[in-house]
Amino acid sequence: MDRAHFSTESYAQDQRGPAWQARLLDARLHFRATEAGQPLHGTLLTHRTPGGIELSVIASTPQTVSARAGGERGFLLVMLLDGQAELAGAGAPGVEGDALAAGDIACIPGTQSADLIARTPFRLISVHVRHATIAPRLASAPPSHACKLPDDLSRLFGGLLGGLARQLETMHDADANALEPVESVILECLACALATVKPQATSRLSSSRAVVFTRICHRVQARLAEPDLSLSAIASDEHVSDRYLRKLFEDAGQSFSSYLRNSRLQRCHADLQNPAYEQLSVADICYRWGFNDPSYFSQAFRERFGVSPKASRDQALRARALPERSRISRGHPDVPAGLAHRTGIVAHTGMPERDAALHRTLAHDAGQHHYLRATCDTVHWGYLSHDIPPALTVASGDTVTIETLTQHATDDWDRMVKGDPGAESVFHWTATRKNVDRRGAGPMDASVYGRGAGEGFGVHICTGPIAVEDAMPGDVLEVRILDLHPRPSANPEYAGKAFGSHASTWWGFHYQDMLTLPREREVVTVFEIDCHEDPADHTRGSDVARAIYSFRWTPQQDPFGIVHPTIDYPGVPVDHTRITKNFRALKNVEIPLRPHFGVLAVAPAQEGLIDSIPPSSYAGNLDNWRVTRGASVFLKVAVPGALLSIGDPHAAQGDAELGGTAIECSLTGNLQLILHKKATIEANAPYADLTYPLVETATEWIIHGFSSPNHLAELGQKAQSQIYMKSTLDSALRDAFLKARRFLMQVKRLTEDEATAILSVSVDFGVTQVVNGNWGVHAIIRKGMFND
Repeated sequence: MDRAHFSTESYAQDQRGPAWQARLLDARLHFRATEAGQPLHGTLLTHRTPGGIELSVIASTPQTVSARAGGERGFLLVMLLDGQAELAGAGAPGVEGDALAAGDIACIPGTQSADLIARTPFRLISVHVRHATIAPRLASAPPSHACKLPDDLSRLFGGLLGGLARQLETMHDADANALEPVESVILECLACALATVKPQATSRLSSSRAVVFTRICHRVQARLAEPDLSLSAIASDEHVSDRYLRKLFEDAGQSFSSYLRNSRLQRCHADLQNPAYEQLSVADICYRWGFNDPSYFSQAFRERFGVSPKASRDQALRARALPERSRISRGHPDVPAGLAHRTGIVAHTGMPERDAALHRTLAHDAGQHHYLRATCDTVHWGYLSHDIPPALTVASGDTVTIETLTQHATDDWDRMVKGDPGAESVFHWTATRKNVDRRGAGPMDASVYGRGAGEGFGVHICTGPIAVEDAMPGDVLEVRILDLHPRPSANPEYAGKAFGSHASTWWGFHYQDMLTLPREREVVTVFEIDCHEDPADHTRGSDVARAIYSFRWTPQQDPFGIVHPTIDYPGVPVDHTRITKNFRALKNVEIPLRPHFGVLAVAPAQEGLIDSIPPSSYAGNLDNWRVTRGASVFLKVAVPGALLSIGDPHAAQGDAELGGTAIECSLTGNLQLILHKKATIEANAPYADLTYPLVETATEWIIHGFSSPNHLAELGQKAQSQIYMKSTLDSALRDAFLKARRFLMQVKRLTEDEATAILSVSVDFGVTQVVNGNWGVHAIIRKGMFND
């Protein structure tokens, strides 16, 4: 059994085409071209069952590929999971101009080929079965031309294929054996599917006799395990004469006895290859499928497959075990009985402390300065979109002071909202008016859960967007963070103080693992920061946050009368008469400040409103505390103007943001925006080949990997819901590794072996966050190890 992952994130943009073409061959597809102007991005997951069925799940940007089953007269089924495509071929009947939508299945037999033209991002699953594997189950001449399966059949068979795709995408490598029991189901479904496709004219079977022959073959397959099964028994079941049945098989090009024997041999071969039947002896399998003479069975098996039954099983054992050596964790791997294995000792080392980021002197001349306040007219809440009109337009080199507000400010209205005109403008919500109605990318009528407009499918208050003059797709926008500081309370009672809120929530990683009752609970902790400044000695006030009180969330009724039993909708004002405050929370604990912007994003190229929670190639909700003063963030521009949005300000956060949120605290930042035009970027610049958000500090490069590097392109039309169900740290770490290796090979001109060595001995991989749908892992590459 083989299982492999592939992502174009391993390669620089100019190398992706050849690499993608080479790997698509694993799925019997041949890459031809991308849509004009489309950068290439793709992922491929392949799996081979013991019986030789090849399964591939592919997600990619628009392109044209050629599909071909292969010279051994196999069959290739391609089912579109998401997107739209067209099936076209060189003069094949019924092929030219066949439109494929999600759920449609194309069949490409034998040496035929067809073009799959996808003009939208797409996902598909392909299934390749060798002719020798499926032949015993075929009741009639199979189709000899590429075609689209009938809609009713696609709906039935498509359910199985769609389930296989979901299983492949979510299971771990160690769970791959779970798919093996469905091997025979795939073959039966495929045989039935091929039987429904009318073959080209046959020489000896009329269409009516072909229908009868198909029915008879299905009956034979159902009774294979009966040792005394005979032509006469089947003829009796079908109420036809022995002579008629014998003639039917002859006209189909075979005899009843050879069809029966080959069908039984094929079932035995599949069982010998399947680890689910390892406890059965060769003789048990022989009897299981109707053979009553082990010696005859062994001879017939050797003639059919070229090896003895025992040798066939041993080959399958080796094929399953040896590839696992590259994937097993150190310890005691589960290797089939009879195969030797060795175990090693794991050496555990601690994570070294990261170097502190140094404030960098910026060489680029500052242009015009702008001030962008956060008001109900300059923010968008819970979503990103290239259709949002810019709140400000700047030139490259300009600096911007930008205000950002936390969506958690209403946890304590008196401290974080009261008296602040900008915050009051954004959070204003009475029984008759809500200044910022849409909060999230969901429907405005709250028809999904009834939470409120936008449904909270996205929660962050983002200031902007800021358009950058002359920014075009393919350019790189550098966001230099010159400074940032907490937003002081405007309430005179709390002068000189800033406040933030942390919530341990239902979406936190910890939520199902609480020790004390009630085990499912949400707890909010409000923190205070001393932000008195003394211009004379350049002090900024305290560099720590201290808890004031905490409370357990109780059902809160918003001004529109909707009750929120959990923290399920952003900006719900907390009624402090309905909570019990614990003023002893975190006594004698000081949290070091790490002020940073959780969300920093250019507008995605995809249409519609994009949930602000999952980060992706356009950055967004990175939640990396290193996006702070002195750092630069490099982002690939996807739409004209770039349209930069900033929000989700944090006063402090640990890697992983495990409980659900950071200390959510409104911040004001000073930024400089530098546009790097595509044509002027040097080939070995750190940001020359961006498909991910890159952060640079004075001492480090920080590369961000995600469970899905580009979930909007990879997961199809339901990406914004699917991403919450598909994330794993395994996939996020793999993505961070691929990108970091590519960075070292492209920017530092290292060989693959050199890059791999450095990644192990000197690069720190950390968990960025596990609460944002698309989980994150970052790689920290220290500049100091390179003498140049």
